[in-house]
Amino acid sequence: MTWLAWLVLASSTVFPQNPGIKALASEELDPHLNEGRAIYAKKCAACHGEMGQGVKDQHPDPLVGDATIGELSKLISETMPKEEPETCVGEDAQAVAAYIHYRFYSEAAQIRNRPPRVGLARLTATQLRQSLADLFSVIDGVPKMSDRQGVKGIYFAGSRWRNENKKLERNDPVIDFDFGTESPAEGISAEEFYIYWEGGLKADITGRYEIVVRSTCSFVFNLGTVERKFIDNHVQSGDKAEFRQSIYLTAGRVYPFKIDFIQRKRKTEQPPARISLSWIKPQGVEEVIPTRNLIPNAGPPAFALQAILPPDDRSYGYERGIGISRQWDDSTTAAAIEFAEIAAAELWPRFQQKNKKIPDEERARLRAFLVELVSTAFRGSLTDELRRLYIDQQVDSSPDDTEAIKRVLLIALKSPYFLYPGLDAGTNQSQRAANRLALTLYDSLPSEQWLWSEVARKKLDDENQIRAAAHRMMSDYRLEAKTREMLHSWLNIDQAVEITKDREAFPAFDAMLVSDLKDSLDAFLDDIVWSESSDFRQLFQADWTYTNNRLAEFYGDDWQLESPSDRAIGKSVKSQSHVGGVLTHPYIMSRLAYHDTTSPIHRGVFLIRYALGRTLRPPNEAFAPLSPDLHPDLTTRERVALQTSSDNCQACHIKINGVGFALENWDAVGRFRTHEKDKPIDPNGRYTTRNGEEVEFHGSLELANFLASSEDSRRAFVSRAFQHFVKQPPAAFGVDTLDRLTDKFFKTEYNIRELIVEIAVVAAMGNNQESKTVPNEETKQ
Repeated sequence: MTWLAWLVLASSTVFPQNPGIKALASEELDPHLNEGRAIYAKKCAACHGEMGQGVKDQHPDPLVGDATIGELSKLISETMPKEEPETCVGEDAQAVAAYIHYRFYSEAAQIRNRPPRVGLARLTATQLRQSLADLFSVIDGVPKMSDRQGVKGIYFAGSRWRNENKKLERNDPVIDFDFGTESPAEGISAEEFYIYWEGGLKADITGRYEIVVRSTCSFVFNLGTVERKFIDNHVQSGDKAEFRQSIYLTAGRVYPFKIDFIQRKRKTEQPPARISLSWIKPQGVEEVIPTRNLIPNAGPPAFALQAILPPDDRSYGYERGIGISRQWDDSTTAAAIEFAEIAAAELWPRFQQKNKKIPDEERARLRAFLVELVSTAFRGSLTDELRRLYIDQQVDSSPDDTEAIKRVLLIALKSPYFLYPGLDAGTNQSQRAANRLALTLYDSLPSEQWLWSEVARKKLDDENQIRAAAHRMMSDYRLEAKTREMLHSWLNIDQAVEITKDREAFPAFDAMLVSDLKDSLDAFLDDIVWSESSDFRQLFQADWTYTNNRLAEFYGDDWQLESPSDRAIGKSVKSQSHVGGVLTHPYIMSRLAYHDTTSPIHRGVFLIRYALGRTLRPPNEAFAPLSPDLHPDLTTRERVALQTSSDNCQACHIKINGVGFALENWDAVGRFRTHEKDKPIDPNGRYTTRNGEEVEFHGSLELANFLASSEDSRRAFVSRAFQHFVKQPPAAFGVDTLDRLTDKFFKTEYNIRELIVEIAVVAAMGNNQESKTVPNEETKQ
């Protein structure tokens, strides 16, 4: 049997069908819905299909969505049956709407019709990068989170390290110095000195970075470990003063670095001494690496995979490891080779240094090293058979240690036991729980010694033990990065999308301002999540933001720093009328706008789909906005209302426009305004909740307050968070999983960190938490 065939077989045995969902298949229809079923069979099935699957050449799209019974009844009364809508109105329309909702639209119906399951999945690209980074950290560990920022600088008289010549040791916020021809510190000659900088470089985004060092003096920049050279200008040659090197970094990782900066005494005229350390983040602009991304200790060595991995499927709104292609197979081979080479070159020597007491008869030390790596990669202790296959046979056939290491790691990292984290059914409950906790919270595998110790003592066997472990794992850079990525997903932020605006209308809105807005938004999100309360409602109701001088100059008084600084990003309190948190943050508002005008449609679609978690069907035909030039006297709201006024458009746009219009006070770059075309802005909006409640609001403040307390927005956030962290649908872990998590979220006063813990617990417990009950949707209505 091939390994691929074996995987197919394993997928049907490791992840059996959810028994709680099986009960949904044999339902009995309540008598009061029989009338609606009869009407549907007579008037609707010809176009929509008996099972709502759609009919070619009639209405090919399946009946899916989350419209309420009231919304369905109104739509049916006005537009159905096709060509004869007057034949199904009043009580008939209400009856068939109730049946359609029960049979196709309700959450329970969607679970009945398409039972979710925990599917066998390979590692996503992110999970592969994180897993290899943590496999590398097995020998030395991962850095602990620290409140300290900046870099450690040690200043010496003379051109090399001599303890007797040490004159100053301090924490430098950034590396950006122009000493000119002056002394860098008291007691040091300007003609000859040596500065040693050491720290950790924290990556917030996964992607390719360009590191830029500008220096007029000799320097050596090591990155990844303090021994691994990255840019070597030890021998200053000519007038070259700019050095660039690119590297792929992984979010949530801290990469140790050191810089040796040397000003040597010269016979000729002494050149001015300057040095700066900058980067260009993925889709970013060049900037001096800011203090918030620097940690003043080097920390343990780190590995950043450089192999290019193909993108993963995102058709469900979150990354899924479901595609197996030649490109994916080739990329995992390249990743395995890359890791094997660095393991042989760096990990093996350090392991030998730390484990000299292990006797080396029959290469016992090498075998111990490989057992530690392979058991970590396979997420569990090795059986005798696995050890013989993956380690002993390879070591025995390779007299050279380096060759043996590469052979073992190549086949281990290409093995389904590594690439498919769900294939751990044979391990005990504690091991499976540890594996799920690491995958859920870090997108990785268990690497910390304390977690393996809990597994060995079987201390992760029940829910309370798992919850305690999840709490312990919360303070970590990896989780910080994954949480920020989740919030970006919730806000539908694609980092690769470039925001540009009309230069004539908004001349100061440039790439640097957009970069500052990204930093402002991320600082705001991080502050709320990692604050003591971690309150979801503050995402909409916070009366402050993060800013710097450039943003303050562009956006006005609400963005003024109390203590101005050219470089710093700090808090700025906003006026009460402008409160809206992320909802009115100019990075979000400018993304959801055209290059010169607002877009209530883009903003409305974002609110309906992401903030409120509702379903929108694709438009029936290609949509192009009306040009403002055709109706120069109309406001944006009036123009959009005109274009979307037809019955076909209103089926969706009554939802979209209703919330999108409430943000019209915020222009195309996210600045507050009260008038357009010399007319007062009309920011009135409305929304129909999942429970059929009609809500009206006037402007962004009332909309933000509604979103902060709405059950729809709360449920949408919980669902988005679960899918991002677990990469599976909530109902696959029990039909009432989303209900239970949303209820706990409410009871913890919307604490985001506690929500993440509870999600991790559900994932770690697996099918042990499945519910056998089915929500009675028709009685809810």
